[in-house]
Amino acid sequence: MKELIEKGESCLLHTYNRFPVVFDRAEGVRLFDTEGKEYLDFFSGIAVMALGYTHPEYTKRLHEQIDKLVHISNYFYNEPAISAADYFTKASGMDRVFFTNSGAEAIEGALKMARKYSRNNYGEGRSDIIAMDHSFHGRTMGAVSVTGTPSYREPFEPLISGISYAKYNDLDSVKALVTDKTCAIILETVQGEGGIHVADTEFIKGIRELCDKKDIVLILDEVQCGMGRTGKMFAYQHYGILPDIMTSAKGLGNGVPVGAFACREKFAALVAGDHGSTYGGNPFVTAAINAVFDIFESEKILDNVNEVGTYLYERLEEITKSSDSVTDHRGMGLMQGLEFNCEVKQIIGKALEKGLVLIAAGSNTIRFMPSFIITKEDVDEMIDKLVQVI
Repeated sequence: MKELIEKGESCLLHTYNRFPVVFDRAEGVRLFDTEGKEYLDFFSGIAVMALGYTHPEYTKRLHEQIDKLVHISNYFYNEPAISAADYFTKASGMDRVFFTNSGAEAIEGALKMARKYSRNNYGEGRSDIIAMDHSFHGRTMGAVSVTGTPSYREPFEPLISGISYAKYNDLDSVKALVTDKTCAIILETVQGEGGIHVADTEFIKGIRELCDKKDIVLILDEVQCGMGRTGKMFAYQHYGILPDIMTSAKGLGNGVPVGAFACREKFAALVAGDHGSTYGGNPFVTAAINAVFDIFESEKILDNVNEVGTYLYERLEEITKSSDSVTDHRGMGLMQGLEFNCEVKQIIGKALEKGLVLIAAGSNTIRFMPSFIITKEDVDEMIDKLVQVI
């Protein structure tokens, strides 16, 4: 393992401060490194492995698709993509969907569609976008531009112009930024990287009403919090609202790189030639989407998210009350966070030594985002290890 790490350090671009582990295989919610050590995974590849690792039905479906057709140009139809689009639009309440290769690409498409809609209806000059402080939307230039953390933006400036940042869960701060040039408001329904902050009902419904009143496009980023992570298929469904455009990725493909942006019919402003993707929505990745939706239904995955998510919340509350170093506990479903009065990198490193994989959100919050097949016994094991480390 040491030799592999040294080789990686010599040839990989150093854009990650990687932990000194080389993972080799996985099963269920367990990872194994190249030396055979076992780890309990409460990270799931940054909220990606919704069905866990090597799920037999999922793996079988992908093998079948590899034997049939992996890729064909979007100048032609393919059955898996049509089926996946049908699944996705019905689950999200949207009318149209475009499949991408990642969440960041989904954000790019959403921003383009919002600006095109505004241009079609109001002409040039109405292109400003309101985003949120402490948000995270991805690493591409458009996604970075609407990410409300300066350290992600400043090295790459100048970025897209016309972006301003309101305070999350502060409706008045959003209203104060609205002008006759505002075309869209973008936010995560639950902030992930920013520290696991859940949108208040009054806040998100207030933004929905504001957008309806002024014909501003509401974009909800569900890349991390969507696809069942909060206990409903999409987090905005907790509030009884629909966005105008929404984005998805992460658990959508259960490890296969795929994302999506979708919209209501009124906002489907992109036409032939406006947008495209060589790989987006090819038969292989959309076969993965179909498998995910089928397994969600057949195995009642959301029921487990709600049951075990409630249990996880109770156990993390115990730590919050008993530990002087924990200052807050937030989240819903299987997307929760513990905020500490210190940086958490050492805690995560020590947990890794004990065979527990965790991830930070910012510098002082640990995110808990396990696979949806997690059990209460797995939660108990995680809590025991975490308490030892704390």
